[in-house]
Amino acid sequence: MTPEITPLQRLLTLALGVLRRPAGRSHVLLAVAYGAVCHVIFALAVLAMIAAMFFGMSESLGRVPQPWAWLANAALLVQFPVAHSVLLGARGRRLLERLAPAPHGRTLATTTYAIIASLQLLALFTLWTPSGIVWWRAEGGLFVVTCAAYAGAWLLLIKASYDAGAEVQSGALGWMSLAQNIRPVFPDMPTRGLFALIRQPIYVAFALTLWTVPVWTPDQLVLALSYTGYCLLAPRLKERRFMAIYGDRFAAYRARVPYAIPRLFRRPDR
Repeated sequence: MTPEITPLQRLLTLALGVLRRPAGRSHVLLAVAYGAVCHVIFALAVLAMIAAMFFGMSESLGRVPQPWAWLANAALLVQFPVAHSVLLGARGRRLLERLAPAPHGRTLATTTYAIIASLQLLALFTLWTPSGIVWWRAEGGLFVVTCAAYAGAWLLLIKASYDAGAEVQSGALGWMSLAQNIRPVFPDMPTRGLFALIRQPIYVAFALTLWTVPVWTPDQLVLALSYTGYCLLAPRLKERRFMAIYGDRFAAYRARVPYAIPRLFRRPDR
């Protein structure tokens, strides 16, 4: 029986394939440049998210005057889930293919998607206009406990993203495939790691990051409530796509594994 390839092994295989390619080919240079842009923006977006929520969205670059600030913040909140869902549909995928340099649009689609999503998150967490109101700030031992919970939630999110396929979640699949001049091969339906406990560990882990912050403000509460609702509802669309792709395999997995809350006791097989 052939052992299953882990996400890290897949990513390393792609990286080694890039390194083995002879230099001087235009598609290799394009791929590496595209990947560098993707990962720099991705890293900046993650750092902005961690820092902004750590301070309860009370520290940001947005300076829109009231009462327009809440309208601007609402637009920042809405733009990510709307575009995130649209780009995952059939029309959105065709749009992604047209945005990348021709004729490599289809190969670079996943990297293009990661760039757009990272830019959206970067805009949300850097351009937010703070209300200036701080309700609560953890101190002393409670600050240490809260920070540990916040770090733990982010580690869960990293682990869930790894289990789902590191090359897809980071945007590496597209540009590494182009560098090797091969067709992108997506990882199989994730069922191991955190996906063996619940079907949507990425969304649940992200929701946990929203509620474990050491500073609470009206801004953070609005963010937490709106994006928790998104994390609970949006995966329904994702599961429709999985059902269309994997059919009975996903149906069996869905019947066996809970949606968002792990079971304390495993039901006996019938």
